[in-house]
Formats: sequence, C-alpha cells, structure tokens
Amino acid sequence: MKQELDRPIDDLLVKSLLDEATVAEQMEINQWLSDSDDNLRYFEHFELIWQQSKELEIRSIVDENAAWKRFKDRVNFPQEKENVVSMYQKPVFNQFRVAATILLAVCTGWLAYLLVGNQLGNEQITISSGEQTLTDTLPDGSVVVLNRRSTISYPEHFTGEKRSVALTGEAFFDVTPDKTKPFIISVNDVTVRVVGTSFNVKNSIEKTEVVVETGLVEVARDTQMIKVRPKEKATASRVAGGLTKQKSQDEFYKYYRTNRLICEDTPLWRLVEILNEAYEAEIVIENERIRNLPINTTFEQKSLENIIAVISETFSITAQKDGKRIILK
Repeated sequence: MKQELDRPIDDLLVKSLLDEATVAEQMEINQWLSDSDDNLRYFEHFELIWQQSKELEIRSIVDENAAWKRFKDRVNFPQEKENVVSMYQKPVFNQFRVAATILLAVCTGWLAYLLVGNQLGNEQITISSGEQTLTDTLPDGSVVVLNRRSTISYPEHFTGEKRSVALTGEAFFDVTPDKTKPFIISVNDVTVRVVGTSFNVKNSIEKTEVVVETGLVEVARDTQMIKVRPKEKATASRVAGGLTKQKSQDEFYKYYRTNRLICEDTPLWRLVEILNEAYEAEIVIENERIRNLPINTTFEQKSLENIIAVISETFSITAQKDGKRIILK
C-alpha cells in the first residue's frame, strides 16, 4: 500500500485523471502501477474518491486550482485548525461553509473506509497452480486457466472502476463482459486491457505474448499501445523492447487446457519447441535438413514416446536417446 498520502504521485494521478499528464508523467505512473499490487489498489481507491468528490462537488465560482487544493487536503486528512471568522457572515457564505464541511467529512470518511475497512473485507487472493494446470473463477465470473507454475493475484471483490489482476507465468482468460468496468491484467511491464473477451497471456524471461481467441484486446507497454484481434499475437520482447503484432501461426497456446497439439503444416522445429515446453523434454534436431519439414496431424493426450514415434515414422528419421536428451537425425 502507498505508505504516505502526500507523495508527489498523488499530483501525477490527478493529472492523469484529468487527461493532463505528459507522456513522461504517464510513463512514470505506469511504472508505479506495475511496481506492486498495493499501488494498483491505491489507484483504484484514489480514482473512486476523485469520482465521489466530483459527484458531491458544490457548484461554485472556485477555480480548478483551489478545487485541487481542497481535494489534496481531503486525501491528506488535515488536522482541524481554528479559523477567525467575521461576526457578520453572509447567509450564503454560511451555507457554502456548511456544505464544504459536510463534503470534507464525507470524503474523509469514505477514504478511511477504503483504506482501512476494505483492507479487512477485501483481502488479496493469490492462486498458484504448482505442477498441474488449474482453473479458477474470479469474483466477476470470469474464468482463468493457469498453466503449470503460474500465479494470479486478485482482490476478493472487484471495487472501483476496474477489475485488476496480476499474473506471473501463463494463463488463459475468458472474461465476463462489463463495459463499465474494464478487466486489466498486469504482467511484468505489460498491461492487458479488455472488456469481455478470451485470450492467452504468456510471460517468460525473454518475452510476454498475448494471443487473442475472441474479441478485442489492448496491450500496452510504456507509452505504446496496440489493439489485438482474433488469431493475432502481440509480443513484448525484453531485449528488443516495444510491442509487435503479427498473425498467430498455430494454436499451440491451447495445449495445456485442451491436451491437444494441432499441427497444420507445422515445421518440425516449431513442434519440437512446444514438445520441449509441454513435456519438459530436451529434444534436439541434429539434422538441419529436416528442421523445416511440415507435419500435419493432431496429437491428443499422447505420451512423448508416442509422439516421437509418429515423428520418426512420418519423416523416416531416427530418434536416439542420450540420457535425458532425444536426438532427431
């Protein structure tokens, strides 16, 4: 959680809410949001307070700078100070003063509820899949399938104007549609934003990949954002930086939830790459001439030995075992 409520990040968050943040400032905000789940929750609370303040705001001639100062005062829980008041106040001023006092009390109480009460009633839930795939249903009814050794964190209840989760590893999401509350996934330094759709997110040391199955997905990194549609894939490389988009060439991203490997003119090197990942194997193509040979078949709940036998027979090649390694030649 954000420990001090008067840090400069508050000013940046409000500038972002007002669409007045510069590119550099928005980058700083995105980095701060990706630093921790607590920061994401604080932003949701902050944004909700801002919206509540706008709804309760008294229509007056006070300028925006003064309004922002009052808002900061509310967030920072100012101590009451004795004021010297004229004995001959106008009734209108008295009414405004009472209204402002009520607004301050409401906002202060609301923030206290969010920062204290919600911590008790909206615990952060963390689910890890371990050595088996795992299916979980989120508070909004969205379904997530975690691949092995993957973790997802989310609040017990989605509050505020967003449904925010954090992911490490790989997962397939089938998101319940809600146009009023976008679903946002933070994975490494990449943000995935959707309303209602299905897609796969995979994070590794080298890169983060998002493959869309249905709907439209926005993938953002730093100041760059791209829209990804069905049968397209967005990739954020750790080395190259930035985001790229391309057609998804196969459906191997489904293997851990369907137990099927569908090969449609799939080059042998690509199938071997997925087999090494899915079975934690060490298959090596020693004969370079067979690397790009295409294979057309579907392996459904087959053992690795069975798949290697089919490959060997299909291409008339030899598969030799050398300890844990399987050498194709």
